Amino acid sequence: MTNDEIKAVIDRSLFAVIGYADESGRQNVRRVFCVWHKGIGGHLISTNTSSQHVGSLLKNGSSCLYFFDDATFEGVCLYGRAVVRTDREYKELLWNDGDEKYYPKGVDDEDYCVVEFKADSARYYRYNGKGELSLDEITEYDSGRGYVNGYAEYTRKSGPGA
Repeated sequence: MTNDEIKAVIDRSLFAVIGYADESGRQNVRRVFCVWHKGIGGHLISTNTSSQHVGSLLKNGSSCLYFFDDATFEGVCLYGRAVVRTDREYKELLWNDGDEKYYPKGVDDEDYCVVEFKADSARYYRYNGKGELSLDEITEYDSGRGYVNGYAEYTRKSGPGA
């Protein structure tokens, strides 16, 4: 797969699976809504500050993030670190109308945070093979990119008339 093909798998995924170790060292996974991406290596996830996975990630940010497309049998597993962000800048970026039903105090709700995942390597696969990406390859591909809603970009490009 080319880097652009890997990015396409990420962009067309509404959800990812985040893997992490809890305080007891048990491996856990959670399915998370994840559409904000910075190339291949940077991803933003809005979630509850009080959730178990956030508590675990605050103690040990080592984690992985897995994107996949069942229809095309393609997947990308990113390895790296998750950082819990409570900065208004991150929270405003991911805020949507209607989110107040989950966070009644709005963007400043203390139970609202953003997990920023930063990849330092990756493995990918599809029907015709598999491969790996190093931190240098991810960094080069992501250079000059900012966070964008990749799913919105994907649907805009592939929607009617595209």
